[in-house]
Amino acid sequence: MVHGTGRRIRKATSADGAGESGLAKLIELHALNSFGDMLITIALASTIFFSVPTSEARGRVALYLLVTMAPFALLAPVIGPLLDRLPHGRRAAMAMAMLTRAVLAWTMAGSIADGNLTLYPEALGCLVASKAYGVVRSVVVPRLKPARVTLVKANSRVTLAGLLATGLAAGVGGLLHLAGPSWPLRGAFLVFVIGTLMAFHLPHQVDSAKGEQRAVLHANPPADPYTEPADSAAPTQGEEAALRPKGTLRTVGPAVILGLRAVAALRGLSGFLTLFLAFLLRVAPVGGVSPTVGLGLLAVAAGGGNALGSVFGSWLRSRGSEATITAMLLLATGAAAAAAIWYNLVTVLAVAAVAGIAASLAKLALDSLIQRDVPEAVRTSTFARSETLMQLCWVVGGAIGILLPLNGTLGLSVAAAILGVALLWTVLALVRLGVRGGAPHPRVA
Repeated sequence: MVHGTGRRIRKATSADGAGESGLAKLIELHALNSFGDMLITIALASTIFFSVPTSEARGRVALYLLVTMAPFALLAPVIGPLLDRLPHGRRAAMAMAMLTRAVLAWTMAGSIADGNLTLYPEALGCLVASKAYGVVRSVVVPRLKPARVTLVKANSRVTLAGLLATGLAAGVGGLLHLAGPSWPLRGAFLVFVIGTLMAFHLPHQVDSAKGEQRAVLHANPPADPYTEPADSAAPTQGEEAALRPKGTLRTVGPAVILGLRAVAALRGLSGFLTLFLAFLLRVAPVGGVSPTVGLGLLAVAAGGGNALGSVFGSWLRSRGSEATITAMLLLATGAAAAAAIWYNLVTVLAVAAVAGIAASLAKLALDSLIQRDVPEAVRTSTFARSETLMQLCWVVGGAIGILLPLNGTLGLSVAAAILGVALLWTVLALVRLGVRGGAPHPRVA
């Protein structure tokens, strides 16, 4: 049975040429990564969130955010540029991110058992290693996607595999937790050791960086370094190379900046809902259900929304990606406003599901924009910087969720207002920009 299940999984991950290109190996590695991350999350949540009263839990989570997220906010902008300097060592970078979490998971198991405060800096190390892996994974996907698969579809398949593994890990982690709070971390240690070995089995083109340059997250390209009169003879190839400055940075273009702003708002909403609703449902359950049932339903709604967004993303084409991102922001804004006006269990679960769908599908549409508008020479660098930005926005949203009073109508109203401002900004930018087709339109300096 195990052999047959493994064969079916390998057949699914290798479809559409993914087996030949090496994308299947990345899908399996990312599933393993998500499985291990979920085991660590379960161990931390059981220690920081569930094991103490709500008032104390808020303080513990706030301390966790302060000790882990604040240093991460300083380190995250360095991750992308640092990885730019390791273009020939991406497999080693992914393996190191796995190995680092394996070591830290083992030491965290001892810290949880002893009640040691070293748990917090160890959690910070896991967070940084996890985000570094995420950045490298985003950079690697364009190198491994099959020729007949779009980038957005390839990212959708990788993301969906991670979500399925996360759901499986939730059940396994719950069973391990019954044996003791440190056992999910010991399971994570084993998972990440296997992931370390799997990272070196990725194809060699992962470490190829031929023709790559760094990207600048700016909407407008700099002025052309030279201008020729209309009636003059066109410069030869050698003259053009001599006239153009060496090492000129290229911009990502206004459409990608539009997408980054909108997706950043949606990622912030995900962080806000994760922490705000978790505490809110624990203190003031809605719909007559117990806190445990409410939190379980919330997790199912959010996870199901993310999975649906990834499924819809496999059907997404590059045409109209700006409109797709704007529509997802509009949908999330409407859901948050409706939940604030008619606050009940149904609307709370609906806003969690819609936020998951919107964030997942908008991120895939952003990937499509990057594929369409950013030259290949700077595309991998753009992925690195955009992924770091998304993680920081989740942190900001989560911090707002911790600071606000636990009032459902108030919290969801604040979320709707912030999303409304982001929506207005995005719509104005979309009107100026217009919706372009799927052909590449790189903005090159």
